Amino acid sequence: RWIKFEEKVEDGGERWSAPHVPALPLQSLFQLRTCLQKGTMLLDLDATSFKEIIDKALSEQPEEAELQPALRERLAALLLLQPQHQPTKSLLQLLAELGLSPCRGRNPGYPTRHPPNASSPGQSEPRTQVSKTPLKEQLRNRFKKKVPLGAEAAHVAVGEVEFLEKPFTAFIRLRHGVSLGSLAEISLPSRFLFILLGPPRVKAYHEVGRAMATLLTDELFQRVARQAEHREDLMAGARIPPPSHLPAPRRRTAVDPLDQQHQGNGDMTAAGDRASPGHPRSGGELERTGRLFGGLLRDIRRKAPWYGSDFSDALHPQCFSAVLYIYLATVTNAITFGGMLGDATANMQGVLESFLGTAFAGFIFCLFSGQPLTILSSTGPVLVFERLLFSFSQDHSLDYLEFRLWIGLWVAFFGVVLVATEASHLVGHFTRFTEEGFCALISLIFIYDSLKKMLSLADAFPINWHYRLDNVTSYSCTCNLRRLFNPILACLTTLQCPSLPCIVSMCDLSSPPTLSLQPPANPAGLSRTQCLDQGGHLLGTSCQYVPDVTLVSFLLFGGTFLFCTALKCFRSSRYFPVGVRKLVSDFAVVLAILASCTVDALLGLETPKLLVPSELKPTNPARGWVIFPFGANPWWVCLLSAVPAVLVTILIFMDQQITAVILNRREYKLQKGAGFHLDLLCVSLLMVVTSVTGLPWYVSATVISLAHMDSLRKESATSAPGEHPEFLGIREQRLTGLAVFILMGVSVFMAPVLKHIPMPVLYGVFLHMGVTALNSIQLTDRVRLLLMPAKHQPDLAYLRHVPLRRVHLFTTIQLLCLALLWLLKSTVAAIIFPVMV
Repeated sequence: RWIKFEEKVEDGGERWSAPHVPALPLQSLFQLRTCLQKGTMLLDLDATSFKEIIDKALSEQPEEAELQPALRERLAALLLLQPQHQPTKSLLQLLAELGLSPCRGRNPGYPTRHPPNASSPGQSEPRTQVSKTPLKEQLRNRFKKKVPLGAEAAHVAVGEVEFLEKPFTAFIRLRHGVSLGSLAEISLPSRFLFILLGPPRVKAYHEVGRAMATLLTDELFQRVARQAEHREDLMAGARIPPPSHLPAPRRRTAVDPLDQQHQGNGDMTAAGDRASPGHPRSGGELERTGRLFGGLLRDIRRKAPWYGSDFSDALHPQCFSAVLYIYLATVTNAITFGGMLGDATANMQGVLESFLGTAFAGFIFCLFSGQPLTILSSTGPVLVFERLLFSFSQDHSLDYLEFRLWIGLWVAFFGVVLVATEASHLVGHFTRFTEEGFCALISLIFIYDSLKKMLSLADAFPINWHYRLDNVTSYSCTCNLRRLFNPILACLTTLQCPSLPCIVSMCDLSSPPTLSLQPPANPAGLSRTQCLDQGGHLLGTSCQYVPDVTLVSFLLFGGTFLFCTALKCFRSSRYFPVGVRKLVSDFAVVLAILASCTVDALLGLETPKLLVPSELKPTNPARGWVIFPFGANPWWVCLLSAVPAVLVTILIFMDQQITAVILNRREYKLQKGAGFHLDLLCVSLLMVVTSVTGLPWYVSATVISLAHMDSLRKESATSAPGEHPEFLGIREQRLTGLAVFILMGVSVFMAPVLKHIPMPVLYGVFLHMGVTALNSIQLTDRVRLLLMPAKHQPDLAYLRHVPLRRVHLFTTIQLLCLALLWLLKSTVAAIIFPVMV
């Protein structure tokens, strides 16, 4: 049988062989051309049953090959016998047969994929004729899962017949695809049939049949066979020499010479990135209308018909795994940025504000945005601006939150103006150079921050480099409470001095304590926490000893990353059925987190855990939940705020739109269109709410959004044996994002559960997200080409059109610009980072 590749029944007739590319002897192709030239050929035959086809083929033979009536009847009876197919059995069926084989005796073995040899009509079992309706075995055949939708069956019947003196050949093409009952292995409509029966010749007919079946799997020959009007047309399609004129390769129209998408990393396989210069998708999302809010209205009209399906399309188990994955990533990100914001703003914005702001802004954005797969988050440039703004407010005695409120209002106003004037059409000038530089930088930041967080554990839980097991007898640690008693003794002694009024202020005589002049008899019975709470201090050589928390944390960190990567690749492994592999791959990150948390719980070490706020109150008690625009600062601050608001507007616009361009690339095969203007409007209006409530500002998070889309990849449920499933697109819906941010909002009440998740596990997830996003861009493949000899380079599309030295030059310039952006990000000038992009 053939579905793109050839499969044979192995010796013994128990199973199909591995799919392989068929190799044909040249002689079989010449013999096939002879058969097509001299045999019966029926094109566009109107028939509804296999018997009708056989009768027509036998009655319209060429005069020189016409058979006698008796031979025709005998041949028709032979062809109408029910063929015996090799069944495709599950593992459970094979195990059951293996267990029952001693009782049943040795199986005689199954016949090959061809009909039984026609020269042996006398068999031990009576043979029935082909049924007009499909058999139960056909309907239950598991092989049907491998056949793509809309496929048709072609039948090739070859064999040796002793009563024939010369070969009988027939090629039939039906006008319409017709189900031929029980003829095929599974029930499919059939259009092409090829029959070759003749006197015994050693394997000649078998090879001719293989040649015919192999040709029918070729797309070019299929097109010729469907459109052929005469015998000569069909024979021309089977010619061996290549055509004299080949179609010219499609010329790219994009400005970027490397703008054609690669097919090397296996994450997103597509042929091109854009249909025209700068357009992330075809469909006119970025074309100007020339009217105020014209682009916004067009976005709304484009997305409105899909709004209902944005919820119904989420009813899939894959969405559940995506919710858990992105929720944990968003929680970790909120805690990280919330802690840094608290340090930069004296807790005017902290972890709780970060949680509430992420939940509210993300929920509203997923509900009304044009691209609901986008995940909002705080970003590095926004954090730098917040730090500079707080320092400026402290230096000039201004109220930070009120000053920030007016900046946010101005940014929202400027954002609405950009939406009204359709400024998002400038996104059309972003090329792959810009997109890949931005995505690579954000991915490297994720990788760097995860490693930096892990290395900082060595400060909180120092590694005991000087600990020696042989010196364990000399290690001790005791609690010293003498610092607590010395001031009391001094106070009681000075009561006898003449200057009593001066001493009374130091000692509380209203309730004189009953104290012994000696410390407690058993200070060693106190724990470390009790000792420090009572004002004591620790003495000894082992007081600073900490169990190997850092080592275990690094093991959890690396183990989570490797486990995520391995389970993601499990989809293409050879173990277990396809459904199990796909389920494990979809829940890869969740399974990795559960496994790492289980290992941590079994070890019982006090590794750093996820700390979630448990009370709904501002991090800084000096502020409230609503920021008033007047009262704390001079009136002219509201006008002065427009100056820094321009810089923030540029920052928000670039950060938001570059991420939107990356998420709406053609390679993701999105079907519901983009919404650049609508997304920018949502972000601008959210600036008003977050500024009034003193919550952080949010824009699209590149890496988390890419991880969200990667967790919602759709692949074909059916694929030819030996072929990888085809990437079909992304499961576009709103429910996963909404569920993620609802969980963010209730995380305050889930603190007792979340506190069992170790932070190194979440840092491992961060590392996995950064590496996955980095591998999804073409830049990574071109960096590998720098280190790869030409003979080992993959067959990438752009290498066929662009000289290799130009590719290396392009990559080198891109890497230099990436290094410049990294240096800029590491300085105080990081606030202008989006402008430099």
